[in-house]
Amino acid sequence: MGLYSILCISSVLVVSAYAGCSKNLVSDLTYKLSGYEIAFPCESTKNIYKNTGSYIPRHIIATRMQIWKDEAYVALPRYKHGVPFTLGKFSLKQKGCRPQIQPFPTCWAMQEEGNCDSLQNVVDISIDTQNQLWALDTGIVNTLQQPILRCCPKLVGFNLLTSMTVKIINLKPYVVPESRLQHVIVDYTKEGIAFAYIADGGSGAIIVINLVLGTGFRIVLPKAITDHCQKDVLYIQLARKPSGNVLYFSYLSSGRLFSIKADFLQKGLATGTVVDVGAKPQCTGLVLLGTDNGAALIFRYKGESDIYIWNTETHFKPDNFILVQKGDDCRLATQVVAGYKKLMWVIESNFPDFVLATDGSLGPNVAVHPLIKTYE
Repeated sequence: MGLYSILCISSVLVVSAYAGCSKNLVSDLTYKLSGYEIAFPCESTKNIYKNTGSYIPRHIIATRMQIWKDEAYVALPRYKHGVPFTLGKFSLKQKGCRPQIQPFPTCWAMQEEGNCDSLQNVVDISIDTQNQLWALDTGIVNTLQQPILRCCPKLVGFNLLTSMTVKIINLKPYVVPESRLQHVIVDYTKEGIAFAYIADGGSGAIIVINLVLGTGFRIVLPKAITDHCQKDVLYIQLARKPSGNVLYFSYLSSGRLFSIKADFLQKGLATGTVVDVGAKPQCTGLVLLGTDNGAALIFRYKGESDIYIWNTETHFKPDNFILVQKGDDCRLATQVVAGYKKLMWVIESNFPDFVLATDGSLGPNVAVHPLIKTYE
């Protein structure tokens, strides 16, 4: 059962559940992530990376995050050249607001660009209930400059207790030329079988992978979902309900939100099983940010920084959307996750400025902090 289900009897309780800590605590637990704070093995290695153009601090941005115990794991996509590693971590117990980001795994060979046994471009990560982190690697680097296909796309699993690789699944059989792999979520059946759901925004499909067998298939979304919108970002989030898990999904440019039961996904059943949840308010784009590990979805509107929560057991309409954080004008949230100190955590940045290269000489402005009420 999620935090929403446990704590949210009324809108007042919803706000207090996510805003129960003081602004001073938020300040103490706010981490500013910077490409200038990268943990190299030694100064000479750092200089080699700089001199060869393999390390350009302003080209590094953290976009996705997962929390395990007191550590935050972040995806550092290789959108531009000069990103020395594409999967990192930092300790939430570090003192000071600018933590050092270390590569994960710590073996730098695992991050070598051009080596297909290594990570090339991690765009999303998911941690399952078995202490395993799954990294979605598209295999394509420099995607905002001059895209280069380095290797086949893959899903890589790591044991967080040992930092060892537990499985590498080649995703080439499940993609098409139009594919753009964007997000990954790991789910478990009642029998304990792990599945990964991967959003393929470019081709309008969801890839389902049986993580035990290492096999999978593509589920092409019905034309009604893809016909009236651009195939931009396909957001997916998994609501965990007593009656069975449900995957919610929608393109950013779509005017409607859809869902499908996880049971149907695992069986490859899409025809007649996709539910039209409803129209987005005034056809405004929604960015699905996360869940409360239960039945509630957390989201924001396109181009806006305020963060809302919606209990999926209620009707999808603005009357049931509850504002849980008033955003600022500098950054937009890219994900919300549960974790350290039993808080909900936000990772946010000026990603649009980074894409347009208007983020200045110091690079992107990225922050990680607890989700908290920041308005009266």
